[in-house]
Amino acid sequence: MLELVLRAPAALVEALSDLLMDELDALSVSVEDADADTDAEQALFGEPGMPAPAPGWERSTLKALFDTEVAAERAATLALAQFGAAGAHVQALHTVAEQDWVRLTQSQFTPVQITPEFWVVPSWHEAPAAARQVIRLDPGLAFGTGTHPTTRMCLRWLAKKPASADLTRVLDYGCGSGILAIGAALVGAAQVDAVDIDPAAVQATRDNAAHNGVAPERLGVGLPARAQGVYTLVLANILATPLKLLAPLLAGHVAPRGWLVMAGILERQAGELTAAYAPWLDVQVADREDGWVLMCAQRAAA
Repeated sequence: MLELVLRAPAALVEALSDLLMDELDALSVSVEDADADTDAEQALFGEPGMPAPAPGWERSTLKALFDTEVAAERAATLALAQFGAAGAHVQALHTVAEQDWVRLTQSQFTPVQITPEFWVVPSWHEAPAAARQVIRLDPGLAFGTGTHPTTRMCLRWLAKKPASADLTRVLDYGCGSGILAIGAALVGAAQVDAVDIDPAAVQATRDNAAHNGVAPERLGVGLPARAQGVYTLVLANILATPLKLLAPLLAGHVAPRGWLVMAGILERQAGELTAAYAPWLDVQVADREDGWVLMCAQRAAA
């Protein structure tokens, strides 16, 4: 396998990437900051819910993989012919050792501890000896593998839920991979509805529920219209902006004495969420981890 390394200004990156992938049959193309690890390194990604400070790096390094030396050399020649005058140039062309990419990817995902007895474990790992409750979940198209603080805090709340928490009817709004819905079922929820606007997330939740032995009659999955009536627990691990916009809807789904548990919120956004939900619920911070917070509220009795 051959790796072609090119340097290009920001204005050329998209067109050059398209040429490499669509016309020159690169196996993959990655783009990196050419000034990474120097004083000129540029932060590209903003905080969740905020726009990126820039659309791309001022100087980018593109790395394209090819099956053969002939294909890589042809790509280098055509890339320079089309974009050389505009500032693109070849940095390197070298052989890349063959690797077991599946095994390499799997090695990056290890079991995640929620509590000493509650773990999220990829299918290719053995569950730890101390695990008594295990969610089997592999990385996929939908968000939620247990590695992010927001997911861990929601699962931790489920594992250590207050004595007043009733899991008769649970709603996971914005279910992603279905990890919270499955976690709720694992800790005793009688009936769970998991909904998402993304059809890929709906399918991922169905698949992951089946892999964890949660029957369809116990965990129903669908688009948001599936959520009907009130629930004794509403889970929503999204982001602060949609959580604020959804305040009337989510609060309206919480039954008397029911709980609302929300995540995807940065510490600095907690006050905004408390204010957004104030007409219906007294939402307060219940947990913190790595700059994120978990916010909860219990509705009063009717």
